[in-house]
Amino acid sequence: MLSPAGDMEKLKVAIAYGADAVYLSGKSFGLRAGSGNFTRSELREGIQYAHARGVRCYVTMNVLAHPSDMLSADDEILFLADAKADAIIVSDPGIFRRIRLLSPQTEIHISTQASTTNAEACLFWYELGARRIVLAREMTLDEIRLIRAQIPSDMSIECFVHGAMCVAYSGRCLLSGVFTGRSANSGACAQPCRWKYKIVEEKRPDQPLTMEEDEHGSYLLNSKDICMIDHIPELLEAGVDSLKIEGRIKGAFYAASVTHVYRQAVDRYYADPSAYTADPDWKEILNRTVHREFGTGFYWDNPRENAQIFPGDTYIRPAYVAGMVIGYDREKKAAVVSQRNKIYEGDELSILTPTAGTKTSIRAVGMTEENGTPITSTPRAMMTYYLPCEEPLPVFTFLSRTGDKDRPSAD
Repeated sequence: MLSPAGDMEKLKVAIAYGADAVYLSGKSFGLRAGSGNFTRSELREGIQYAHARGVRCYVTMNVLAHPSDMLSADDEILFLADAKADAIIVSDPGIFRRIRLLSPQTEIHISTQASTTNAEACLFWYELGARRIVLAREMTLDEIRLIRAQIPSDMSIECFVHGAMCVAYSGRCLLSGVFTGRSANSGACAQPCRWKYKIVEEKRPDQPLTMEEDEHGSYLLNSKDICMIDHIPELLEAGVDSLKIEGRIKGAFYAASVTHVYRQAVDRYYADPSAYTADPDWKEILNRTVHREFGTGFYWDNPRENAQIFPGDTYIRPAYVAGMVIGYDREKKAAVVSQRNKIYEGDELSILTPTAGTKTSIRAVGMTEENGTPITSTPRAMMTYYLPCEEPLPVFTFLSRTGDKDRPSAD
């Protein structure tokens, strides 16, 4: 199971919640410029942190490289090899070639951006030295089974199973570059697929027409999020070796929740495939993360017949992350919490822990500042506060609340 690591905190959280591997990026060459990403010193630290816990680190160099990119590509490749990255994820044949020339021992994974959709394409990359293919997101399960049967056993297949989907084929979109000058293929996508559009007739430019799907407008390019938690057996039995979670730009709570759920599902399947059943709590946990309406992507559905379009421009935000536990004070019998959103005295908080998943809720009563001063709310961003609880909560535990009804307007 492969989890996103947009920054150091998310890397540590994903590992704590059960990731087998994480994927991340330096400050250049990755397709998620909007995530925090890693400096070179942070990359070394992150890779060492993961390896010390038996987790692999894959680093993205999956931009479609221009001549200016190639000027510094060699230096990045040599650095990642020296930092002991477990693999480099690429889509550009030029970057692939430079890795093979400069560091032939480095494992290479072929990004979904390469639009690999058949076994012959897999064999092409295999003969050049690649050992993992992240198949195009447009593949059906039947097509994956066919490919698995036609490629060598030592070539693994990776597929996206959860997160945001791009309307463009394998993420190859030009709209962002045209509209904003921010190239999606260089990692700076402005997500124009999430915008609202109107049609203008050539001779009536002053009379735009909205192609309405609802009262808010038309979002014909805006895709649903993918969620395959109900179909783990089908994925694994089709020959998918690595389940990939999208979301380097999303928060640490998302990384924790999704990693935890898919970890449980995969472990349950391998424990006894014949007795496997999905846990209804898994969907409830996933529904608490920030997301768009869920669908199953292209695995079964024909997008022309099944509505994969999400008719809106906003995320579903059912839960608000109150904070993350960074320690436990046994003398005070209180969790040490790093604030993420404001809460008030008396709020009921849900708990997600790395060790036990969801637990019974806790009420925010008796909170104090670090210096012991009692507080009735947590108004300062990223403040540290103490939350009394009898039982210790492990580091990386997340506290969240549902909804914003009847909230005080001010302290």
